[in-house]
Amino acid sequence: MLESTVVFVCTANRCRSPMAEYLLRKRLGADPAWQVASAGIIAVDGFPATGASVQVLGEIGIDAGGHRSQCITRRLVRDPLLVVGMTAGHVEELRRLYPAARERIRLMRSFSGGPIANDVVDPIGMSVDVYRETRDEIDAELPDLILYLKELAAESV
Repeated sequence: MLESTVVFVCTANRCRSPMAEYLLRKRLGADPAWQVASAGIIAVDGFPATGASVQVLGEIGIDAGGHRSQCITRRLVRDPLLVVGMTAGHVEELRRLYPAARERIRLMRSFSGGPIANDVVDPIGMSVDVYRETRDEIDAELPDLILYLKELAAESV
C-alpha cells in the first residue's frame, strides 16, 4: 500500500510548493493519517521559504517560518500516494526522472476537472500581491485535490 502522503514540487522549494504544503496541512488539520511535504526540482537544501511566502501565509494564520527547502529525491517520489508539480515542466521532469512513479505525478491545477490545466505562476521576485494571488490560486485547488487524495487512498486499501 502506498503511504498517505502528498509531495508538492516546484523549482526551488521556496515559494509555491511550500505554500501548497502548508495550505494543505491547514486544510487537513491534525489528521495523523496524512503526511504532506514539498521539494524542488533544483532546490538547494536548507533555505527558508521566501519572506513574501511566509508573510502571505501568516496573513491567514499559517506559520511557515520553519520551512527549509529540499531537493526532490527518489525517496521523496517512491512512496507518496501523489506527487504534485506546480507546472507542466515540473511534471514532465518528474516523470522523466522517476518513470516508475509516472501515474502518481500530477499537475497542481489538474484536479478541478476544468477544460485546461494551467501552470501555477512562479511569484519569485514579484510583489506581495502576486504572492497572495499565487497562495489563493493554490488554495482554490485544494478541495478538489483532497477529494482526489481520499479516492486514491480508498482504492489503495
